[in-house]
Amino acid sequence: CDPVRNQYNSTWILSQILTLVPQEECKILGVTSLDLYVPVLTFVFGEAQLDGRAALVSSFRLRDELYGLPKNPEKLKERLEKEAIHELGHTFGLIHCREPNCVMFTSTYAEEIDFKSRDFCPVCSAFLENKKR
Repeated sequence: CDPVRNQYNSTWILSQILTLVPQEECKILGVTSLDLYVPVLTFVFGEAQLDGRAALVSSFRLRDELYGLPKNPEKLKERLEKEAIHELGHTFGLIHCREPNCVMFTSTYAEEIDFKSRDFCPVCSAFLENKKR
């Protein structure tokens, strides 16, 4: 934990997760409730290795109660699922998408996650299909 920020460096955690991946063909997703950051940003919902093996997501800033709203476990579950798919998408080589409904669309605020779907847009889906070949 960074004592000044009272947050956890997601890049460092990601490096630790990588030590747990048993083989190159595997992907691994770490899930935490810690408040994550990277030095250039105030916070992150998650982080992943682009075209790599490891991804990390946090529920910390996805919780409505952090923003003074009533606890909403269903919304938290949906947000966490979308962010997990998003970060795992990065591990398969996908970058942020310009299509607002695509799960690969970047989200700066938790509310923005609510507007995108759990699915990849046609362009991102085609990229993943071509990657399988």
